[in-house]
Amino acid sequence: MLPDPLRRGPSLRIVGLMSGTSYDGVDVVAAEFTADGDTLRLRPLGHRELAYPDDLRAEIGALLPPAATTIEAVCRLDNRLGEVFAEAAAAGVELAGGAADAVVSPGQTVFHWVEAGRVRGTLQLGAPARVAARVGVPVLHDLRSADVAAGGQGAPLVPAFDALLLDPAAGPRAALNLGGIANLTVVAPGAPVLGYDVGPANALLDAAARRFLDRPCDVDGARAAAGRVHEALLARLLAEPYYAAPPPKSTGKELFHGGYLDAALAALGEPVAADDVLATLTELTARTVADACDRHRVTEVVAAGGGVRNPTLRARLAALGAGRWRLRTTDELGVPAQAKEAYAFALLGWLSWHGLPGAVPSVTGASRATVLGSWTPAGPSAAAPRPPAPRRLVVDA
Repeated sequence: MLPDPLRRGPSLRIVGLMSGTSYDGVDVVAAEFTADGDTLRLRPLGHRELAYPDDLRAEIGALLPPAATTIEAVCRLDNRLGEVFAEAAAAGVELAGGAADAVVSPGQTVFHWVEAGRVRGTLQLGAPARVAARVGVPVLHDLRSADVAAGGQGAPLVPAFDALLLDPAAGPRAALNLGGIANLTVVAPGAPVLGYDVGPANALLDAAARRFLDRPCDVDGARAAAGRVHEALLARLLAEPYYAAPPPKSTGKELFHGGYLDAALAALGEPVAADDVLATLTELTARTVADACDRHRVTEVVAAGGGVRNPTLRARLAALGAGRWRLRTTDELGVPAQAKEAYAFALLGWLSWHGLPGAVPSVTGASRATVLGSWTPAGPSAAAPRPPAPRRLVVDA
């Protein structure tokens, strides 16, 4: 159900939430969108990062593949995440000045069902009714399913934002997001928008940090910087068939998880020092991303996501691109690098509010462009005429 069209005005204030494959917390933004002919103007109103407590991170991790789970565990996590997202949405409303028109709450992805390169389904948790009840405005959720139903991958969805933000007239350019998974969007003159999941960004690095350092991550890539690339391990990791598969394609922790890393290490038959594992995984991310950028002959890469905080990874990416493409961040374009995905989902909310497609078929492989998401209302619209409450039901023959 779309929000009441009577509430559509020249500008909309939308709160965007994002919890990615790293599941370390929620990024919250508030944005004001104003249509100006065929130009959409975005005014960032602020962003926050709300970290998950350790026990919630553990609860999410215990449910993700390849772990077994129960319907009870799924239900409990769905509602707990709903409460967390509700608090995040309330913070977003504060950023919006105390009032917002809508919240986009895409939820926490816990399973992305891929068979033979085709996405069969996708599941995000986060009890949107709890979010709507908390903030009192419509909530857009389940943003991936419509694209999947149209034969698409349901991911990545951020290229719709990238395609509007980057000017292809400047030559082939790429937008890179370094979250748990590395996503790439490519825009070029006279060519359809291209976007796909390249491979792991932080997913395996964080798994290694938990395994070897008993920490959620290698802060600033310090331990990776102290290590050396283990060439045999790197060669084994680069042999992953996913990298050679053509787009459209998407992936997640269904493939790149701690068990995947364990299997690669076990197959070597020799121990590898923790710092060397982290150095090798950093090289894996940098190499696979750089290879993709070279393949598309881009001249510039505009990066965002948690991975840009890792100076070791950024330095390696810059070195691999030297002389071919330059690396910078979305901060230079007015979009905070740590909040870009949340702003992108706020944009998808604006598009869905107006009945406009948000997925890009040339990216996801869908048969058609789809309007994304389902709306959970916060109650009847004050602008809509309301009949009296019925006292009885009559069935007409």
